Amino acid sequence: MKSGIVKLILPALLLTSAEGMAQTAETGASNYFVYTLVGAAALLLLYLLIQVADNLLVIEAKQSGAYKSGHNFGIFPRMEEIFRKKAPAYAQNVIGLKRGFDIKLEGEAPAESAAHAQVTTYAIQPANFMGMTPIPKVEVEVGAEVKAGDLLFFDKKRPEVHYAAPVSGEVIAINRGDKRAIKEIVILADMDMKYRSLNPPALESCTREELVGFLLSSGAWPLLRQRPYDVVPEPTEVPRDVFITTFDTAPLAPNLNLVVEGREAAFQKGLEVLARLTSGKVYLGLDGRGSEAPAAAFAEAQGVEKHWFSGKHPAGNVGVQIHHIKAINAGEKVWIPGVQEVITLGALFTEKRYNTERVVVLAGAELKTPKYVRTYQGANIAELLKDNMASQHVRIISGDVLTGKQKTESEFLNFYDDQISVIEEGDYYELFGWLLPTSGRPSVSRTYPNFLFPETKFKANTNMHGEGRAFVVSGQYEEVLPMDIYPQHLMKAILANDFERMEGLGIYELSEEDIALCEFVCTSKQPLQSILRQGLDNVKEQG
Repeated sequence: MKSGIVKLILPALLLTSAEGMAQTAETGASNYFVYTLVGAAALLLLYLLIQVADNLLVIEAKQSGAYKSGHNFGIFPRMEEIFRKKAPAYAQNVIGLKRGFDIKLEGEAPAESAAHAQVTTYAIQPANFMGMTPIPKVEVEVGAEVKAGDLLFFDKKRPEVHYAAPVSGEVIAINRGDKRAIKEIVILADMDMKYRSLNPPALESCTREELVGFLLSSGAWPLLRQRPYDVVPEPTEVPRDVFITTFDTAPLAPNLNLVVEGREAAFQKGLEVLARLTSGKVYLGLDGRGSEAPAAAFAEAQGVEKHWFSGKHPAGNVGVQIHHIKAINAGEKVWIPGVQEVITLGALFTEKRYNTERVVVLAGAELKTPKYVRTYQGANIAELLKDNMASQHVRIISGDVLTGKQKTESEFLNFYDDQISVIEEGDYYELFGWLLPTSGRPSVSRTYPNFLFPETKFKANTNMHGEGRAFVVSGQYEEVLPMDIYPQHLMKAILANDFERMEGLGIYELSEEDIALCEFVCTSKQPLQSILRQGLDNVKEQG
C-alpha cells in the first residue's frame, strides 16, 4: 500500500513539473514552478518519514511483546479508525476485524428461555474425539445400568483418560461402524437422573496434580480441547494459556447469553478451575459488536483477562481471537473449552456431580418452530426434532452449516455441539445457474445484489452450484479470513506435503472452523476443511 501511494505521488510531481515548465516558458514565472516542486518534495519527504517511524514503532512493539495484530502503533490514526463505527459504551479497547462475512439464513430461533426437551436416548461417540483409537476399551455391556459420570470406555493409548456416561440409565446398544470401529454407545435414560457421587478437592489448596487426577477420574477431562490439532490434551502437559469465546458468529448459532443464564456460578467456578491448570492466563473473548451486551457472567467474570471483538463472522471463532490476542507458535499449546464445557467443569465443584445438561438451539428454515431446548450431551436427534420438521427433503446437521456434520434422524448430537441446523437438501442440477436469473442466495459475489440489502435473510440449501475445478490463486480467502495468514498458499503446501512451509504459513493457528468461510467463498470448490485436517494430522504425526 505504501509503495502504491508513492507511485501515485511521483506521477503527480512529474505532471506538476511539466505544467510548471510550460507556465514558466509562457509567463516567465519561474518562482511558481520552484515553490510547487519544493512543496511537493517536502510533503513526500514528510510522508516517508512518518512511514519509517510507524514501521520502527511496530518493530519495537514486536520486540517488547506489546504487539497485537490489528492495533495501530503509528503516529497518526488510520482512515478506518476515523470513520469506524463507534464502539458500544460497555466495551473497551475493541479489536475491530475488517475482514469476514455474515451468512444470514432464515430459521433463526427467537432468544427465549429454553424448555426441557423430551429425550429418552443419548449416546457418546468415540469418533467425536480427534486421534482416538477406532476401537477403544469399552467397560460396559448391553444391559448394564450406569449413572451419569460412570466410566463407559477409555482410549487404549491413554487409559488414564476416562469417557463417562452423560446420563444415567440402561446401556441398550453398542453400535459399530466400518472395520468394527465403535460408532456409539447408546443409553436409555432414567426418568429421574442419577449421578455418581464425586468428592472434588479443595480448589484453593489442592495441587495441580490432584486437580488433574480428579478431572481424569470424573470423566470431565475430555471437555478440554487443545490447539493445535483440536485434540483432548495430554494430562501431563501444561497449556501456555486458556482461551474461551463467549459469542458465536456462525450462521444460526446459539446466543451464549441464554446458555449461561441461571448457571453463572458454575461458569465462574469453571474459570477458576482452568486458571489452576495453566501456567499462563485465562482469556475471555467478549462480544463488542454492539447488537447485545454480554451477560454479566461474561462481562463481570473474575480472574480472567477480557478482550472485546467486533466484526463479521468469524469474529466469534476462538482461533481468530487467539491470533489477535497471543498467537500460537511452534511447540506451544493452548486449551479452548467452550462456554458449556466450562459450565460442566464448574458444576463438578458447585454441584459435586458430572452434570452434562446443556442448552441446544434447533434452527433452520426447514423447521416449523426454531427454538432453544435443554437436554444433555449426545441427545437423540429424532427426539429433539419430533413433530417439528416442515418437510422430509432436508439435510440435518449437528453444528452449524459451515462446519457441522451431516446426521440422520436416528443418530445423536455430537459431543461438543450445541446446535442442530436443518436446511433443504440441494440434490438437483442447476443448468446455467451462473448465467440465468435465479432467486437470491447467500454469496459474497456482487453478481447478486446482496450487498445492497445487508440484512436480508436467505433460505439456503446444500447445492454447491458447481463441481470441483482447478485450484487457482484468486485472493478470495484472504478477503474473508481476519488473520495474518495466506490460506491459499498454506493449502497448497499441505497438498505438496511441505512441512516447513506448512509451519511457516501458520498451520498451528488454524482449525476447520477458521477456514470454513474460505471454503464457502472458494470458486474452485476445494474441500479446504478436509485438506487442513490432512495437514494437521500429518504435522502431528511428525511430532
